Amino acid sequence: MKRLLLLCITLFLFSQSRLLAQLPTVTLKTMNGVEVRTDTLSNDGKPFIVDFFATWCKPCNRELDAISELYEEWQEETGVKIFAVSIDQAQNINKVKPLVVAHGWDYEVLLDPNSEFLRATGGQMIPYTLIVDAKGKVVYKHSGYTDGAETELIEKVRELLK
Repeated sequence: MKRLLLLCITLFLFSQSRLLAQLPTVTLKTMNGVEVRTDTLSNDGKPFIVDFFATWCKPCNRELDAISELYEEWQEETGVKIFAVSIDQAQNINKVKPLVVAHGWDYEVLLDPNSEFLRATGGQMIPYTLIVDAKGKVVYKHSGYTDGAETELIEKVRELLK
């Protein structure tokens, strides 16, 4: 029993230490083909959100639409920035820009066609959302989307600013 408890505590501490890890270094591209190293993502000393999505993922699109409706208010209040990272495979990359334009998403969009960045951050399913603090440490991770989950997201950002 003591070993089981020790194992549980160790696993918990390990999982918490991974939450406070820096973003991994992966080279992605913008929709215009400009290379971006993920370890250099920042928001002028303010928190930012990394939201993984795919064009074919309906919950992802719902989440990004819901955030889009509030994004301007969020930026005014907290200064938060969102990096939307598409994991569409290379043969579907050409569908990303039309989707972003059609939905009017005002996010910086990055392309992760091999899901390398997703995997490096511990993500397995999308939508997958990270909050990164002003020092570049991942402080929150969440998989999936249900209506209203964006409220929890902005609350976490507000907590970082206190």
